[in-house]
Amino acid sequence: MLNKILSYGVIAGLMAGVPLSVLTVSMAGKPPLTHGMAIGYLTMLIALTAVFAGVKRYRDQDLGGVIAFWPAFGMGLGISVIAGLFYVAAWEASVAITHMDFASDYAKFVIEDRKAHGMSGEALAKFSAEMEQFKVQYADPLFRLPMVFAEIFPVGVLVSLVSAALLRNRRFLAVRRA
Repeated sequence: MLNKILSYGVIAGLMAGVPLSVLTVSMAGKPPLTHGMAIGYLTMLIALTAVFAGVKRYRDQDLGGVIAFWPAFGMGLGISVIAGLFYVAAWEASVAITHMDFASDYAKFVIEDRKAHGMSGEALAKFSAEMEQFKVQYADPLFRLPMVFAEIFPVGVLVSLVSAALLRNRRFLAVRRA
């Protein structure tokens, strides 16, 4: 099982990390994409289909077509952790390559967005101070790395839950043997 967790975790991590790196490097110095978050989470969801594929292959090839919910869920979480580590590594490498100051760019973008939506005065000053604090926190790897990991891991938990729930049924996408 560990071999499949590592293999499918690497596949999912590369499927999520490579597009992240390409977008980060290609968009360096430009304002964030309007639909960047949607694109990012859709990419993560597609990449994490490797959880389903890995659990199904383990069920069909190693366990004779039967897997219980908890082992399937645990395997999905393992794949998601490996994928998350690759995702974090891809982010850190992309930021290092581009010398991007993500926290400053992000803070500037959201402050301008709040201004455009009518925030002003004391509320804007308070929000700007919060964003300054965010920039300080984001510079600390002990804050940044778990934060980036927390972008992808909840998606992995959700995919793991759905995969385990579906694949515990031996008739769901059963392999037909001759």
